[in-house]
Amino acid sequence: MYCLENSNGIEVHFLSQGGKLCSIKIPSENKKIDILIGYDTEKEFLNGDPFFGALIGRYANRIANGVFYIDGKKYQLPVNHATNHLHGGDSGFHKKDWKVEKVDTPGYNSSYKLSLQSVDREEGYPGNLFVSVLYALNDNNEFLIDFNAITDQPTVVNLTSHPYFNLNGPGKENINNHSLQIIADHYTPLNKNFIPTGELKNVSRTAFDLRKPVNIKSLVLSDDPDIMLRNGLDHNWMIRRKDHDLVKAAVLSVPGSKRKVEVFTTQPGIQVYAGMHFDGSETGKDGFPIESCYGLALEPQNFPDAPNKINFPNAILYQGEEYHEQIVYRFGF
Repeated sequence: MYCLENSNGIEVHFLSQGGKLCSIKIPSENKKIDILIGYDTEKEFLNGDPFFGALIGRYANRIANGVFYIDGKKYQLPVNHATNHLHGGDSGFHKKDWKVEKVDTPGYNSSYKLSLQSVDREEGYPGNLFVSVLYALNDNNEFLIDFNAITDQPTVVNLTSHPYFNLNGPGKENINNHSLQIIADHYTPLNKNFIPTGELKNVSRTAFDLRKPVNIKSLVLSDDPDIMLRNGLDHNWMIRRKDHDLVKAAVLSVPGSKRKVEVFTTQPGIQVYAGMHFDGSETGKDGFPIESCYGLALEPQNFPDAPNKINFPNAILYQGEEYHEQIVYRFGF
């Protein structure tokens, strides 16, 4: 277990296995509250839900039928979620033991570099991929996740982090009282297999218009066909951005409270998932069961199934190129 701290009292704890973010503690009313759902112990994080706070790769989200093509050559990945390949497979980056080194990063109070090598044909992916991720925390209450990767053969890459936020703190209540804003004009509708159809649909006059804050409960219970297809919220928005700039993508907040998380990213999209699969069968922090909609995952990334959609952002990394993306979670309290 490793810890980043700043002078304002924020603490970010993570494990080398999966780079898993185990807790983010922020000051609140003369105490600290943990705004990540998860478990109380390292052992539970190692044996419980594999994606809590984890680094996700080689390809975050879904690839239809586990199939993609590079320069006309077909590659088959394991199908591990219905008809799709999900989050890099059963042995994805969330299961890896990352090498962790403490480093100095200008402008940041504390920082660590995590690195690994994903070997050629691991989970079916071509090429040896060399990955490094920087975790860094500063006094602006910004937690930076900086992704870098290079390859020795053409491959597909889509890296993200998978924290579930609940700004109420452990066991208090679900996220129904939260508001969500997403600064995006389009989203990617899904087919029956939860794969994007390829359409970039304007959010106007849909439940996906979150350009102004919207209550989470009303969103999850919406009768919008795309929401009902997933029985809740598990969708990708196309971030409004210019070139490859770091831009604000989303804001999660609790009305009447100063607590909020602002999400900035260089990535083209953000996947938002309300944890509908949680059913109370697992015990979370402080002994409370982890129920449906108990946390909200905010995952900046490329679009689901981008390798198979010519109008989606490029997902192929070639030799001599560098994959470089950033996520910043900025905390308010």
